[in-house]
Amino acid sequence: MAWPLTLGTISFFLAVVWGAPLIRLLKAYSLGKQIRIEEPTKHRVKTGTPTMGGIMVIGPVLIITIGLNLAALMGNTLIGRSILVPMGTLLTFGILGALDDLSGIRGKRKGTGMLGRYKIIWESLLAFIFAAALHFVLDLRSVAIPTIPVKIDIGLLYIPIAAFIIVSESNAVNLTDGLDSLAGWTATIAFACYGVIAYLQGQPYLVLFCFTVVGALLAFLWFNAHPAELFMGDTGSLALGATLAVVALMTGQWLLLPIIGLVFVAETLSVVMQVGYFKLTGGKRFFKMAPLHLHFELLGWSETQVVQRFWLAGLLAGMLGIALALL
Repeated sequence: MAWPLTLGTISFFLAVVWGAPLIRLLKAYSLGKQIRIEEPTKHRVKTGTPTMGGIMVIGPVLIITIGLNLAALMGNTLIGRSILVPMGTLLTFGILGALDDLSGIRGKRKGTGMLGRYKIIWESLLAFIFAAALHFVLDLRSVAIPTIPVKIDIGLLYIPIAAFIIVSESNAVNLTDGLDSLAGWTATIAFACYGVIAYLQGQPYLVLFCFTVVGALLAFLWFNAHPAELFMGDTGSLALGATLAVVALMTGQWLLLPIIGLVFVAETLSVVMQVGYFKLTGGKRFFKMAPLHLHFELLGWSETQVVQRFWLAGLLAGMLGIALALL
């Protein structure tokens, strides 16, 4: 683990040095966050805070990963093909998120972003492409189940399941990105956990990739700490969620993703429950507001309390996930 941990530190310093210039650039082009009217009123002070901060993570991760795997990429080796999948996911979902961010800042749908149905179509298309790559290019077709020593081959069923996981996790991280540092910390923990799992399974290229992401995310958190100077935006949340799903799929331990990503699951389920309950009861609400972090804010928790308690829950869930991977 010496090299992955060192690489994570290098990734941090390479990313953090251009945080301040990126913030100035985003401010110069007026690329600031638009706060929804229905959000708690104390969020209004965040209006105009530079968004699209996911660029700060995506750029260094791609540069470092390409540099480390240049020979493998040029030689079209298995490792080269393998690392292309998470890299491609990070880049393409990042571009989709950036288009969504720009639409919400300057487009016709200012304040709301890309229409949900169009976004889900593009997400699904990309997800099926990467799911097919995992299956046909990397020959992944199995799932690891705790306590069972042999992975279970699920054949072509792997593709739709993988695509569903990629889309679901992408949107789950996106829903979690609502408070300063919340999505950043929970994503950092999840990538670190899968980095450890990849190490235990003898996947060094994936370990390096995970800890490169961890280092870049920690650099982003330097500027995203409350009160945030920079927001992740859909540029970061969609990209990180989809890439986390791909990493989980590449380890074969994707059944553990709902545990390691417990906070993401809770946030998503809160939205599903809120919408379903609202429709069934003709306008009543199950939570004070969804996603879940807003509910706890309205209960009286401070933003810092919500974030710290959520990432503590994420850390404990991640520890449990690693433990289950060892069974």
